[in-house]
Amino acid sequence: MKVFKFGGASVKDAPAIENLKNILQRYENEQLVVVISAMGKTTNFMEKLLDAYYHTPEKVEGLVDELRANHESVAEQLMGKDNPFLMHSDRLFTLLNEQLQRPTSDNFDYDYDRIVSFGELLSTTLIAVYLDTQHLETKWLDARQLIRTDNTYREGHVDWTVTQKLVCNTIKPYYQDRTHGIVLTQGFIAGTAENQTTTLGREGSDYSAAIIANTLDAECVTVWKDVPGILNADPKRFPDAVKIDTLTYHETVELAYYGASVIHPKTLRPLHNKQIPLYVKSFFHPEMEGSKITQEADAVDIPSYIVKDNQLLISVSPRDFSIIGVENLSKILDIMSEYRIKINLIQNSALTFSVCTDNVLWRLQPCLEALQKEFIVKFNDNIRLVTIRHYDSDSEQTVLQMFKNEEVLIRQNNRHTLQLVLK
Repeated sequence: MKVFKFGGASVKDAPAIENLKNILQRYENEQLVVVISAMGKTTNFMEKLLDAYYHTPEKVEGLVDELRANHESVAEQLMGKDNPFLMHSDRLFTLLNEQLQRPTSDNFDYDYDRIVSFGELLSTTLIAVYLDTQHLETKWLDARQLIRTDNTYREGHVDWTVTQKLVCNTIKPYYQDRTHGIVLTQGFIAGTAENQTTTLGREGSDYSAAIIANTLDAECVTVWKDVPGILNADPKRFPDAVKIDTLTYHETVELAYYGASVIHPKTLRPLHNKQIPLYVKSFFHPEMEGSKITQEADAVDIPSYIVKDNQLLISVSPRDFSIIGVENLSKILDIMSEYRIKINLIQNSALTFSVCTDNVLWRLQPCLEALQKEFIVKFNDNIRLVTIRHYDSDSEQTVLQMFKNEEVLIRQNNRHTLQLVLK
């Protein structure tokens, strides 16, 4: 059994979905589990809808109409005007409107999950209907009934024992009497024991695919993307970026941790635990080999560049001029953990503890307020964090020349990794 994951760019419009169908036809004699994200920029649109639900309810109806028109237009391009998706569309938008007519709760993350998750439900329903019309035998499954998490909304923690049972009891029987077929489900979303919707973190569809592969002891996972494989840099910023043919799980985790966007950071652990190889391939050129991630691989001998924009550099100091020791560090980190702040870089001196983090204002604001009750807190915004994995003097100079008009606030390195905080 193979697990495929298609991200938003690979299903963004009718031609992209036709291309997905063509790729699946190449594997029509295989047992496939296909994990699919919301179409294109739909998650961003759903976040816009959520914001209107909270702050400008008079705009909600118009945004829902736009969302519906976008999906039904794609369905019409694929299957004609009177197509079978319309019936499913009626049902899904009835459910979405019911959610939007409820009053907002006191838990934004809970509301986020129950509304934003409709992006994946819409895309997978549309694609399953289309594949059926193309005579590709497809079984649509609700990921909320497959992946069980706790009630940590927007970043659900997987209950592996229950998930194993749910996935195996649902998917394995489907393939008991058939040698091929397609099970299609959603990435990113999951469910609790109380049938509440959760999500696995932004860009969490890779993780969904890895969870399912782990529980099924799959042969491999393939992530289909708009790049030929894992590149050593973003080609939009670094035109000379090159593909890395093979990587170890360890090296890929390091790249993901520092912000490389190719693979979700949580994806590798469930694959490593079962020694399931991960392939990253181009949906434009499915015949190409792409990149392979496995336990053993050739050593990476070229620098990899990771640029994270829109960072915030937070500096925290004790009010009583005491030293940043274990006690103060524990308090600071406990507060940041409570508000689920992702730390991308740490530096401390005798009197100051500094972190670089994603500038997500709705999550940072209450954290900063909590810190200010006990500490002096200062911050710089519009910060850029550049990480060079397997750096050398030439690669450092490449970055400094690229951002030559920016000041280096922090330079931090170990044997393999250099990080620069730029302003």
